Amino acid sequence: MKKHYAKRIPPIDFCFGLYDKEILVGICSYGTPVSHPLRSIFTDYKLYELNRLVINENMPKNTLSYFVSSTLKKLPNPCVVISYADTSHNHHGFIYQATNFVYTGLSAKFMDYMVQGMEHLHGASVFDMSRGQKNRVQWLKNKFGNKLYMKERPRKHRYFYFIGGKRTKKNMLKILPYEIQPYPKGENKRYDASYQPTTQGKLF
Repeated sequence: MKKHYAKRIPPIDFCFGLYDKEILVGICSYGTPVSHPLRSIFTDYKLYELNRLVINENMPKNTLSYFVSSTLKKLPNPCVVISYADTSHNHHGFIYQATNFVYTGLSAKFMDYMVQGMEHLHGASVFDMSRGQKNRVQWLKNKFGNKLYMKERPRKHRYFYFIGGKRTKKNMLKILPYEIQPYPKGENKRYDASYQPTTQGKLF
């Protein structure tokens, strides 16, 4: 949570660790999207989102692609994996390109609730505060008053990866509701992931 720029823990179904001599040096997690229209399209397949990918700095070349490829092999078969690269952080998804994800353009436009003076919080984190409330928007308005406002969420590069046999993958591609596009290019901007958490070696 402290190493990733989003600074929040997403819903997690599967979480994999990357180890160097028994010491944890990276994580990759997958979760079921909380609310996603694609679930009504890929009705015959489980849909997961690769929602966190973090490794320590100064790792050997190709460590990230090796790690992601290894985790994909451990997911249920068949399934569909979706992941995003955040354009607001100048991310293009090069790791997904290196692991043969399919690129389908930018995500749809979306408005987030934000709080004046708390802009460091992701819009999803702000909305999470109202979890369990009957009228979540009204609860936020009551809590923050005029400090609550809406802001357009930066659009993200959207990638898919299909897991299954040859015929299954062909069917997944057939029902994919987006046009496959060429990979985006550009210069990535690295965010500060220098935080060093206390880690524990393998127990078994």
